[in-house]
Amino acid sequence: MSNNQLEGKIALITGGRGGIGRGICERFSTEGATVYAADLAKGEGEMPSRVQYESLDVTSESNVHSLMAKIESEQGKLDIVVNTAAIEIEKTIEDTSLQEWNNIFSINVTGTFLVSKYAIPLLRKADGGSIVNFGSYDGFIADPGLSAYCATKGAIHALTKAMACDYGPEGIRVNAICPGYIDTPMLQSFFGESGDIESLKEEVRNIHPIRRYGTPKDIAGLVAWLSGSEAGYATGQLWVLDGGLSAQAQQMRL
Repeated sequence: MSNNQLEGKIALITGGRGGIGRGICERFSTEGATVYAADLAKGEGEMPSRVQYESLDVTSESNVHSLMAKIESEQGKLDIVVNTAAIEIEKTIEDTSLQEWNNIFSINVTGTFLVSKYAIPLLRKADGGSIVNFGSYDGFIADPGLSAYCATKGAIHALTKAMACDYGPEGIRVNAICPGYIDTPMLQSFFGESGDIESLKEEVRNIHPIRRYGTPKDIAGLVAWLSGSEAGYATGQLWVLDGGLSAQAQQMRL
């Protein structure tokens, strides 16, 4: 049940129409925030009350700058930024082209950089605020065939800590959530469409100590907490949310 801890807050969620981003927008709406759901496509389904869709290409500096100017004009400030926009490439480095490498870094890393860069002045106008970036447990350990993706998430982890150090004195907190397997369209894409897909899903599910995949609601709960006043002393941290997957010694399951 909501305690409206984000009442009156202005929030920007990039990738706000995707699986995790949509879940965060829904949670923020119930918490009383005014939300800008920024994404390349509006997608399907109605948006909750208090949520406004904005078209955004996070790799475009002019696009990001224009959106921040609009938010400043309409709200005068920004309290919360959540950088969820990301893509995944399922290849080894030999099979990854330079164009693919540059593209995934442009979206996953440069997008986070640009949105955060132009959000900082608006966060100052709110006398501080919260930025939540999205890393991954793949920034600590690696799944096979995800080299470029893992590299981008490692970069987000380092960027998050650096931003927290730079802007902490101004009351701007910066954290990263590092999800494991979350039940979203990206996860379905990772599994592919092989004939044995259901048994593979079950096998991977059972590797988790908690015996299930995460959900966007699981992630949204942590984002909401990190964005509120109860997390006022939390900054510069990498919050792993993976159902215990990375806590165990995998070889013990052989």
